[in-house]
Amino acid sequence: MIFLWLLSPPLAAALAGLALPVRPARLVNVVLALVPAGAAVVLWQRALAGVPTVWPAGAFLRADALSTILALCIAFVGALVAWFGPGAGREDGYQPAQIRRFTALSNVFTFTMLGAVVVNNVGVMWVAIEATTIVSALLIPLVMSKASVEASWKYIVICSVGIALAFVGTVLAYFDFVNLAGPLGGALNWTVLLAAAPRLHADVIRLAFVFLLIGYGTKAGLSPMHTWLPDAHAEAPAPLSAMMSGTLLAVALYAIARWKMVVDAAGQEAFANGLLLTIGLLTVAIATFSLVLQRSFKRMLAYSSIEHTGLTCLGLALGPLGIFAALLHLVNHSVAKSTAFVLAGRVQHRYHTTEFTRVTGLLATMPQTAAAFAAGLVALLGLPPFGLFVSELALFRAGFATGHPWATGVVLTLVVIAFVSILGHLAGMLYGPPSEGVSHGEPDRWMLLPVLIPVAILLVLGLSLPSSLSGLLARGVEVFGR
Repeated sequence: MIFLWLLSPPLAAALAGLALPVRPARLVNVVLALVPAGAAVVLWQRALAGVPTVWPAGAFLRADALSTILALCIAFVGALVAWFGPGAGREDGYQPAQIRRFTALSNVFTFTMLGAVVVNNVGVMWVAIEATTIVSALLIPLVMSKASVEASWKYIVICSVGIALAFVGTVLAYFDFVNLAGPLGGALNWTVLLAAAPRLHADVIRLAFVFLLIGYGTKAGLSPMHTWLPDAHAEAPAPLSAMMSGTLLAVALYAIARWKMVVDAAGQEAFANGLLLTIGLLTVAIATFSLVLQRSFKRMLAYSSIEHTGLTCLGLALGPLGIFAALLHLVNHSVAKSTAFVLAGRVQHRYHTTEFTRVTGLLATMPQTAAAFAAGLVALLGLPPFGLFVSELALFRAGFATGHPWATGVVLTLVVIAFVSILGHLAGMLYGPPSEGVSHGEPDRWMLLPVLIPVAILLVLGLSLPSSLSGLLARGVEVFGR
């Protein structure tokens, strides 16, 4: 029953978006978006007991602590986007047809992401992640232009190639398992693969993981397969960017983490960790130097997402402490980045641009939005008292504790460079004379009230880690076999 409450509301909201007038559909969307959040909280309580929630008897749907962490993030971001989506403000300029399209497809997008993290079958998980590509690609050109259509096609082509490589890796692992155990009904269930992993051929599982890491890593925005991400985020409506950066990248990392467990159980942990460390370090490096050169605040946020994805990837290779830090970082980043993107959308609609040189004096023109946007970026910079400071500190501690001082030192240097770069861009937006022709004031400031929730969450996670969340993250580490 709990899976019904988790998965059916987005589909119901999608149908409401098509069948009802715009205003009632928006209200229904906001209300229904809270239901998966409540269901995810129930899963949270069950996960703390260390007992996975399964349905039906064959365990087609299965939610352990790791699934629950992702479900919480997806449900939270979905609720935030339901509130701040097209049609929420008087200045966004979206037409009724565009609002309907976004309401319907964004909810299907949420459904596919939730399905990907609670399904037990790795083949169906692959299908769900491919479905996220198709649905989100249809939303990127919500405002039709040559640039948005090109960004959408680039996204489809690159991510489809990536997901095809992930399919090859899945097939390799499956046939290796079948050759050993024979055809079984649940052979594609990741729990069955995990149990059989010690008997898998080392060479085959290593090759499979290379395909899987490149394939799902493309969707996660890991370098050098990240090139679709800045273009897609620059052209997509800001609420969609919030979903893509806040949760879609995390869902792809979830798939990598699931397969890493199988590789580790097959006795190839050192191989998997080496690949994750290499690609994580490369991702952070490329994202950092790209941040220095950015001229658009939406592209800046996109490269920031790539950087934080790289940091999470590094954490997965740093043992139990690193995995705990990576999961905490994933939660913090989902909250902070989705908030930053929806606020960036408000700035874009007021200034009609995303160029830094044309967005100045934000504190004077939109004081409440400016304060909330600055808080979101300061959180993403990893400054106290926000949660990303704690998770990044834990990542660096794990790096030094597991015997990777040089790599950790390089990452720390890169993070400092990214910090200086983003802080400089933010200062240029907040201060100085307001851009010409830009009106002052916040006509719908009451819309900003829900932003207090993610800011409060980031503050709480920066000042103290609640025992319930700490317990859930610890259970998540246990899922890795630690």
